[in-house]
Amino acid sequence: MTATELGAETESDLVLAVTERAIEKVLEIRSGEDDPDLVGLRVEVTGAVGVDYQYDLSFEPLAEAGDGDSVTVQGGLPVVVPAGSVDALRGATLDLPANAAQGGLVIRNPNRPNPLAGIDLELTGSIAEKVQVLLEQSINPSLAAHGGFATLVGVDDATANVYVTMGGGCQGCAMSRATLTQGIQAAIKEAIPEVAEVIDATDHAAGENPFYS
Repeated sequence: MTATELGAETESDLVLAVTERAIEKVLEIRSGEDDPDLVGLRVEVTGAVGVDYQYDLSFEPLAEAGDGDSVTVQGGLPVVVPAGSVDALRGATLDLPANAAQGGLVIRNPNRPNPLAGIDLELTGSIAEKVQVLLEQSINPSLAAHGGFATLVGVDDATANVYVTMGGGCQGCAMSRATLTQGIQAAIKEAIPEVAEVIDATDHAAGENPFYS
């Protein structure tokens, strides 16, 4: 069964975009499959580590795509995103690494999981005390995977704004502002509703050896 027979979505309905160079690479790999024209690239979110999703990429017979799955054809490559991964991957891009020597594929995803999901913390005291507990017990253990950490600078009592800096591998990191905005900020505001805004006070220009380039 082909992607057309499955009723593939148009490119305007893309959940996950694939760059031309990534398409070329995947098609090259797919050519080694039995009946390559009958399989598509399946991209699934399998879990999360802190503020990053984990992914599984595999070739799957198009006939096995589910009714709720997103199926698109990009540059001759059928791309299947399982129904359960659609929201987490919407707006993401599959590409080759900027460093050609790195090899493999990379997913640039604007979405971030909630690092507090499934974690039951007892938050008491002032806003600063609550934020400190979140950072120490949930957020920083997640950021440690990237060699980074977040530090509470202070709380403006008049506005209830919280000021946080990113250090270690996160300082100077091109993705750290997105990590703070989409992951940490959302987690802090969800866990501590009285927080108005979470503001990045990091001097990113001073960062060395960022995890992302």
